[in-house]
Amino acid sequence: MPPKDVARQHRHREAWEEVVVVVNLLVLLGVMGASIAVLHAAARVCRAAPIATEVKPFLSGAAAVEHAVSRYHVRWYAITMVFLAFDMEMAFMYPWAVVVADIGATAVIEMFGFLAVLMIGVLYAWREGALRWV
Repeated sequence: MPPKDVARQHRHREAWEEVVVVVNLLVLLGVMGASIAVLHAAARVCRAAPIATEVKPFLSGAAAVEHAVSRYHVRWYAITMVFLAFDMEMAFMYPWAVVVADIGATAVIEMFGFLAVLMIGVLYAWREGALRWV
């Protein structure tokens, strides 16, 4: 190709790139404008105050006996920690079950060591009374 044709094609491509950028910006502005209009319309339509029975927490049809954002007793945190420890144990046991046949006795010994540490923690929590419900 002669150099003049290359320069003309390059200018032609630059012109199309500018058109694409302008079209993309117009689409972006249109979407933003439509989003703002929908949010504004929703705010105008939904200005009514909520009904008192609709904002109460649901308690199987019975009246709530305490506030919905009441504090938990500290004993539940110990139960939660024990649950999370055993939850993590299961997360480690699934991949271990896939490779235990390939690794052999070493994997079994390591898993029993891991389970022993967890059981020591449970026995300590039990001895301290963290697992009592009342």
